[in-house]
Amino acid sequence: MENKQTTLVVLAAGMGSRFGGLKQIAPIGKNGEAILDFSVQDAKAAGFSKVVFIIKKEIEKDFRDTVGKRTEAIIDVDYAFQSFDTIPSKYQVPADREKPYGTGHAILCAAPFIQTPFAVINADDYYGQEGYRLLQKHLTTSDDLAMVAYLLKNTVTENGTVSRGVCTIEDGMLTEIEETFKIEANGNCEKGIILPGDTPVSMNFWGLTPDILPHLAEGFDHFLSEQVSELKSEYFLPNAINELIVKGIKRVKVLQSTDKWYGMTYREDLESVRAALANRG
Repeated sequence: MENKQTTLVVLAAGMGSRFGGLKQIAPIGKNGEAILDFSVQDAKAAGFSKVVFIIKKEIEKDFRDTVGKRTEAIIDVDYAFQSFDTIPSKYQVPADREKPYGTGHAILCAAPFIQTPFAVINADDYYGQEGYRLLQKHLTTSDDLAMVAYLLKNTVTENGTVSRGVCTIEDGMLTEIEETFKIEANGNCEKGIILPGDTPVSMNFWGLTPDILPHLAEGFDHFLSEQVSELKSEYFLPNAINELIVKGIKRVKVLQSTDKWYGMTYREDLESVRAALANRG
């Protein structure tokens, strides 16, 4: 199994409303690189052989001319588009809905390009190098799904609150993810408790296999049957995976990373990310 090919799937169709711009391609590195350039470099160094970018059609030209062009120079690339055109025809999307239907829907939009075990990342998160090495080894030696977990203290920002998936882990396997909102840098959260800094959290960094795609399609169909008419409801990948865990359909190995996460949730995060990655490139 160690010669198995692996794919990096990048969620880049988010609207970036809190950041206030097209953060997927905002220049960070000394040579104009985006966070995503460094993520691709780390994945390639770890052994990933292909990248699939999931983007909105509206940003295709800007994306291809920047991150896309640089990525195509070093690794095989495909582009998938998250749009309402992929919604089954039996459902009617509200005319005034603007946002896509979430990360679970995004993965389904990329399904035609996924033939190997694959990692999933957010375009605007820098995960560090360790997670890619851990996932590459797992995906080429195991049939279980996997998730890279981070310490909460390594994933917060001084510039506002964040939402994190707080993980429950038993014998190295993920048993539950609880989405927790409004977490401050000191661990305070909306629940009125302080989460310890070493709390394991999900950063949407997954290791999956192609056989999960029919399960996601089934779950998305059920989601649409109940919520297609809502303007802001989303089919989230972590929720879909959590449901498969609860039903005993899939097992998810937790891979612990001690790297520090960097991201651009807020525009004020930009300078700290630039400083952290100043020596990259």
